Amino acid sequence: MPTEILMPALSPTMEEGTLAKWLVKEGDTVSSGDLLAEIETDKATMEFEAVDEGVIGKILVPEGSEGVKVNSPIAVLLEDGESADDIGAASGAAAPAASSGAATPASAGDAPAAVPAQAAPAAPAAPKGADGTRVFASPLARRIAAQKGLDLAGLKGSGPHGRIVKADVEAAQADAPAKAAASASAAPEAAAAASMPAGPSTEAVLKMYADREFEEVKLDGMRKTIAARLTEAKQTIPHFYLRRDIRLDALMSFRSQLNKQLEPRGVKLSVNDFIIKACALALQQVPDANAVWAGDRVLKLKPSDVAVAVAIEGGLFTPVLKDADSKSLSSLSSEMKDLAGRARNKKLAPHEYQGGAFAISNLGMFGIDNFDAVINPPHGAILAVGAGVKKPVVGAEGQVEVATVMSVTLSVDHRVIDGALGAELLQAIVDGLENPMAMLA
Repeated sequence: MPTEILMPALSPTMEEGTLAKWLVKEGDTVSSGDLLAEIETDKATMEFEAVDEGVIGKILVPEGSEGVKVNSPIAVLLEDGESADDIGAASGAAAPAASSGAATPASAGDAPAAVPAQAAPAAPAAPKGADGTRVFASPLARRIAAQKGLDLAGLKGSGPHGRIVKADVEAAQADAPAKAAASASAAPEAAAAASMPAGPSTEAVLKMYADREFEEVKLDGMRKTIAARLTEAKQTIPHFYLRRDIRLDALMSFRSQLNKQLEPRGVKLSVNDFIIKACALALQQVPDANAVWAGDRVLKLKPSDVAVAVAIEGGLFTPVLKDADSKSLSSLSSEMKDLAGRARNKKLAPHEYQGGAFAISNLGMFGIDNFDAVINPPHGAILAVGAGVKKPVVGAEGQVEVATVMSVTLSVDHRVIDGALGAELLQAIVDGLENPMAMLA
């Protein structure tokens, strides 16, 4: 039976995407690893590769189609011995309308395939493993697994490239009773969630402002994802906040000296580069705070992987600087510039903006004195950084003097980090920034 090529989930938060461009056409022979299409996710435009080899028998979703649901059929792949006559019901799924108005790539003279009166049930949607990645299985294997109550994520495939085939499913034992029990236990929670108020409906809000002039702004995938994740964060994460003022005079002087030395190499360090380094070293000094929330446990990380918020049109990215504690300031500066540039062009790969235990959000460059940032789950904390401004301060000898002071707020997940531990982490960050030379030791 021909194999359906499904819309992939190219990021953990992706529920739908835009099929921006086909890189193959009907009749093309493809092998595993060949590029099939360019797909716009909620975060970036990414290339989609073939998993199996075969011939593109029919393209179901035309270029430019928006709102294509993950795991919905987008094309049909013919394997050895199969022809277009075998496609039948596999191509009967209706493709979403293309925003560009382009006609479907199928021949204009093709008539819709007739659906038999007693057609076989469609194969279930492609399952996902515990890490959110798609589990590859043949349509027949998915259908048999659904009938037997099997979780394909727990099976090992014996087909090409680890694909689960009919024999793998038939050899496995059904776990339908366990699945039924799990479903039953989840029912009360699902019912409770469904009964929670979701705020005014769209219709109610439109009616409220019916006599006012306004423009409706369509939500793209990124904005939908940001809204969902931040709502989840504020509703489920018990935030608490720790605030400190940091004197930057020593850092500003040291930064000026370093930049003079680095100028021949074309490197210019920013204050943010020092903040990243200070946070990375602080996570090593306070290892219990280098942690994330994992549902029913806490994961303590060994390396300091620091995410940094980057504002882009319509939203933001948080690219992750991995092993930031072991990198030089100049390396961190170059890597951050590269990640930020590709983030603004939506060219980051998922592994470049996923992970990390800690994040930094710096609005000081926009003139903000101080603010509270929302934790990006599953991170344990995020540092909100304000602008460095000149203020009168009391010196060590009691004299009043002018100093450059930066206000920071550490938002902490109380499930991961308690108050005293959070204060210890923030103190380590302050020590690093007020004694910048020590960060190079």
